[in-house]
Amino acid sequence: MESSPRPPVPLGERSDPGRRAHRRFRDVGVPLLFLLPALVYVLYFAFYPSAEVIYLSFQTPFQHGVLTNYVELQDLGLVTAIEDTVIVTVGALAIQLVLGMAIATILTKEFRGKGIFASLAILPIGIATVVGAFAFTLIFPSVGGYANSALVGVGLPSVDWLHPNGRALLTIMLADSWKNTPLVTLILLAGLTTIPRNLYEAAAIDGAGAVRRLFYVTLPNLRRFIAIALIIRGISEFNIFALPLILVGNNPPLLTVLVYNLYSTTPTIYQSAAAASVLLGFVGVFIAIVIAAGGTRR
Repeated sequence: MESSPRPPVPLGERSDPGRRAHRRFRDVGVPLLFLLPALVYVLYFAFYPSAEVIYLSFQTPFQHGVLTNYVELQDLGLVTAIEDTVIVTVGALAIQLVLGMAIATILTKEFRGKGIFASLAILPIGIATVVGAFAFTLIFPSVGGYANSALVGVGLPSVDWLHPNGRALLTIMLADSWKNTPLVTLILLAGLTTIPRNLYEAAAIDGAGAVRRLFYVTLPNLRRFIAIALIIRGISEFNIFALPLILVGNNPPLLTVLVYNLYSTTPTIYQSAAAASVLLGFVGVFIAIVIAAGGTRR
């Protein structure tokens, strides 16, 4: 692959090293100076604490550099917490992507009441997580509630929505998706506005229907925007804490709740650091997969 040609060096700089150094600093050094505060902030408040947590996960009051904490986590519900966290993350992301795509597609059209529809669609993003969780405890409680009233009204039996099984996880997915789908919608809407209309016109002339245009025009051109939405929302889904703690408590447990319980109840922080390191590992693997699948140009 041929490298792009370098811009010609001005004649005055060929014999003046000082001017060349000044030009190099202006082109490279000045942008780095602007990035330096953000870089220091990220390193100190994100990477350094993460590295320290990983280091502490291999320590005990009596030994250093051992896997004792990770072995003990297996008896403290680690496997169940991982399964529940993965289910909630994958399920919530699927719901948010489908709903976000549908709403974003509607918002690309012109129709009467579009402003009102857009306001209602984006409104949940401004609701506090605690408020949203409390509202869903009224909609999907163990006994009674608005959802059960609707089921009984159409002749169906009521459901224990917070029972510690798949129903509780579904309730968490629905509550979280209601609040966070607007963010996915905004990201996908921004991507849809960048797709040239002549691509759809050409596909329609070739006889492609709505489904084929979706899979061969829309989704390929939205790949990077979908990757951005998955990374932003995926990190938050793996770290979801307040909403499930209010909705279902400790059962079924999630990784974040397990970390909190170990931190609050154990005499040392080593086991909670190990659980947090496991969570950090899942987040890192998830980001790497998303970037490899859709975050780069081909």
